[in-house]
Amino acid sequence: MNARVEIPWRGDSFSRVPFDVYCDPRAYEQELQRFFYRGHWCYVGLEVEIPKPGDFKRSWIGERSVIVVRNHDNSVHVVENRCAHRGVQFCQENFGQVKEFICPYHQWNYDLTGRLMGLPFRRGVKRSGVVQGGMPADFKTEEHGLTRLKVATRGGVIFASFDHDVPAFEAFLGPDVLGYFDRVFSGRPLSLLGYSRQRIPGNWKLMQENIKDPYHPGLLHTWFVTFGLWRADQESKMVMDATGRHACMVSRRNSGGKSEVTQGVSSFKEQMKLNDDRVLDVVPEEFWNGPTVVMMTLFPSLIIQQQVNSLSTRHIVPRGEGVFDFVWTHFGFADDTPEMTRRRLRQANLFGPAGYVSADDGEVVEMAQRGAAQNVEQAAISELDGRDVHNTDHMVTETLIRGMYRYYRQVMDA
Repeated sequence: MNARVEIPWRGDSFSRVPFDVYCDPRAYEQELQRFFYRGHWCYVGLEVEIPKPGDFKRSWIGERSVIVVRNHDNSVHVVENRCAHRGVQFCQENFGQVKEFICPYHQWNYDLTGRLMGLPFRRGVKRSGVVQGGMPADFKTEEHGLTRLKVATRGGVIFASFDHDVPAFEAFLGPDVLGYFDRVFSGRPLSLLGYSRQRIPGNWKLMQENIKDPYHPGLLHTWFVTFGLWRADQESKMVMDATGRHACMVSRRNSGGKSEVTQGVSSFKEQMKLNDDRVLDVVPEEFWNGPTVVMMTLFPSLIIQQQVNSLSTRHIVPRGEGVFDFVWTHFGFADDTPEMTRRRLRQANLFGPAGYVSADDGEVVEMAQRGAAQNVEQAAISELDGRDVHNTDHMVTETLIRGMYRYYRQVMDA
């Protein structure tokens, strides 16, 4: 998987992205190896999803199924969902509570850290005084456990990596992005509010791009431009880590309504009114520290959303070069009042597969994938605000997309 993929990238530009990167199955297989299975931390869940010893969650890193589990000593472990015997994906439940893992095929059993504890007929079966079968005399259980992943937890969020030489999580994020991560995940206990999930017929990178793209929200999303949740006349800034792979789109809500930025914007609906204005019953929170919105992309697998009082993680799970699963975990804080919990749930209706806002994103990603497949010899253009990579204090830019593809080209040798 180390061979160079022949993607026809023109020159040394980061701003012209060949459509082939969304459609080439060879490029996709190399992306899995270089981004999901090596050198990167990938999101697998929240600690609040596995609160008690023995609780587990089935998750995904790239196309590989993994199990996130809390051990009896309260430590968090991540193991690959693949029996060391014959490769069976032994866990089929998304959540559960167990004392140990047992493969249904041949009953090999493992403790919650992935160590092989025992297997049937290891010493064979005695029949008429003669031992028949059994494993070889030099078979050692300690050499046949589940694949154990390196684990990092911070602020109640769990990341894992198949690569045990991956840099420390804090170094992986870098100081600027880490500050925004800690803004939400400060150690304040979380509460789990629910899930949404969808399968989007598009390349996984298109969703990373979508949440690194401040250009589109005030043009595509009626709710954002009409009610002032995200639009070009707001105070905002775009922040990347040193590599350009991670990014934060930061903004502060205004009152919305008609202005210079709504002229000619078909999604702006001046006469649009809410039948139930509780959906936008926004209450400032102390942790905001200014911004009402921070949309964070942690490459390759996670989006962290704070849009007014709505909080969620969005997990990107590739299923092929032209499709990915998108799993939303909506959360709040354990010390929220009942009123705040209801507020978070109402505002969560903006997001998810049928959200007043996010339904637009799922549809437009599918449209982008179909368009890319029409002619892979052409390229997407991301040149708003120039062709270089830089942080900005405005949202009329595509710099975050350019930053991601600068990094992509380096890692992929494209």
